[in-house]
Amino acid sequence: MRLFLSLAALGLSLSAAASADAAQARAKVDWTTHITQTPAGAYVIGNPDARVKLVEYVSYTCPHCAAFVNSATPVLKGQFVRSGSTSIEVRHYLLNRVDLAASLIARCGGAGKFVGLTETLFAQQKSWGQRAMEFDQANGQRIGTYPLAAQMRAIADGAGLTAIGKAAGLGDAQITACLSDRAATDRIVAMTSSAPESIEGTPGFFINGKQAMGVFTWDWLMPLLRAAGSR
Repeated sequence: MRLFLSLAALGLSLSAAASADAAQARAKVDWTTHITQTPAGAYVIGNPDARVKLVEYVSYTCPHCAAFVNSATPVLKGQFVRSGSTSIEVRHYLLNRVDLAASLIARCGGAGKFVGLTETLFAQQKSWGQRAMEFDQANGQRIGTYPLAAQMRAIADGAGLTAIGKAAGLGDAQITACLSDRAATDRIVAMTSSAPESIEGTPGFFINGKQAMGVFTWDWLMPLLRAAGSR
């Protein structure tokens, strides 16, 4: 009996140690590098089993989106996502055709480059956004007569989006192919058309399926995420 109890105790001890090792291994995972794609084409950053699942509708030409990403990234990505407690699903919400060109560039390198390109596009939004506006004012009517793929390439070149893509390691032929990809274009457009009508503007947020109404800034979103379990 004593031997049985001793072995049982040892088994429990080994089991506890294994659980502790597994927990420690999970804690060492940098979930910011874990990028997956939903069937609808949205990119999910972080632990697929995260307790807190944040859905973010973004527009690359939206100044509020740029302000949010630039202020939220250090804690939202650097802490909440990295720890595995939170995941972010990024869904595109198009406001104009420049948004579409920027979205195609952001997605051009696949999951491996999406996060970096998205952060760069928002960090440099004032610069390329101004160029895009000036280019569209001067050339918009003419470009509107082009086939869609040619429109996207002209806008990307004129706004400086092509240069941003190349700086991130995308080749010219690769960029041309991405801007001409009708299936990718349709998926991005579908994200906007299928977005809930309750979205008041961008950025728009859902936490574990519930919309964060009236929330557009990191200061407002952070306490909601913490209350839901982000750490």
